[in-house]
Amino acid sequence: MASLTRVKTKAKTNELKTRFTWKEVKRQKVLLFWAALIVAYGVVFYYAPLAGWLMGFQDYKPKDGLFGSAFIGLAKFQRLFSDATFLRVIRNTLAMGVINLISTFVMAILFAILLNEIKSKGGKKVVQTISYLPHFLSWIIVTGILHDALSTSGIINELLLKFHILDQPLNFFAHPKYFWPLVAFANVWKETGWNAIIYLAAITAIDPSLYEAASIDGAGRLAKIKYVTLPGIRPTIMITLLMNVGNVLNAGFEIQYLLGNGLVQSVSQTIDIYVLKWGISQGDYAMGTAAGIFKSLVSIVLIVIANQIAKHNGEERLF
Repeated sequence: MASLTRVKTKAKTNELKTRFTWKEVKRQKVLLFWAALIVAYGVVFYYAPLAGWLMGFQDYKPKDGLFGSAFIGLAKFQRLFSDATFLRVIRNTLAMGVINLISTFVMAILFAILLNEIKSKGGKKVVQTISYLPHFLSWIIVTGILHDALSTSGIINELLLKFHILDQPLNFFAHPKYFWPLVAFANVWKETGWNAIIYLAAITAIDPSLYEAASIDGAGRLAKIKYVTLPGIRPTIMITLLMNVGNVLNAGFEIQYLLGNGLVQSVSQTIDIYVLKWGISQGDYAMGTAAGIFKSLVSIVLIVIANQIAKHNGEERLF
C-alpha cells in the first residue's frame, strides 16, 4: 500500500513538473524562438563548416568533392612546417598578435581609468563619443588615413622636416622595421575607445563608499586608482585577457594586406594571408585548410594554458 502511494505521489509530481515546464515554455516562447535562431546560426556558420577540416587531410580536388578526394593523412602539415615561408608567417603573426594584445589591452584600461577621472560629465561624454568613432571606420578608411599621413608628402613628414628631425622625407612603408609599430598604432587608435567600454562599466559598478573611505584615509587620485579602481576591475581584466589570449594568432588580415607591399612582405604576411594565397589564389584548398587548422588548435591551446594559469593563481577564469 505504501509503495502504491509513493508511485502515485511520484506520478503526480512528474505531472505537475510537466505542466509547469510547458507553462514556462508558453510564457517564454518569444525568448525561446530567438534563442533557437541564435543556436541555429551558430550551428550553421560555426560548427557545420568544421566538416571542411577534412580537406586538410586530403589531396583535395574540387571535382572529386569532400568525400571523394584521396586521404593523405598529415602530408599537408609536414609540407607546411618544412616551408620556410610558413615558419616566417608564424613568426609575423605571433609577433604582431602579442604586440597588438599588449598595446590595445593596456591602452584600453588606461583610457578607461583616465576617462573615469574626468569630473565634467559633459566633457566625459564628448571624449567618450569621439573615442568610439574610429571603431566604426572600415580598415580601408583607416589604412587610407595612414597612407596620407605617413606618405613622403604627408603631415608627419612635413612636421619631422620642419622640426629638423629628418633631413629628407621618409617612406615609412618601405622599411620593415616600421611595419609592426604601425600596425600596433592603427589598432590602438581604432579600438581603444571601444575596448574601454567594458572597463568603464566595471568601474561604475565599484561601490562609491570605497572611494569615500579612501578619501577619509587621505588617499589621493593615484592611490585611489591603485587600491580601489584596479582591484575593483581586476576580475574583468582577467576575463578579457583570457579571451584575448586565444586571439593572439588572429593578428589581422585587412591592415596587413592593405599596408603590405613587396618591400615589407617579409614582416607583413600573416597566417590569414598565407591561407588566402594558397587556398584561393593557387587553388590548394587542402594547404590553406591545414594552415587554418593549425591556427585554430594553437588558439585553443593558448586559452587552455592561460585558463589553467589563472586557476592555479586563484584568478577569474573562463571554465
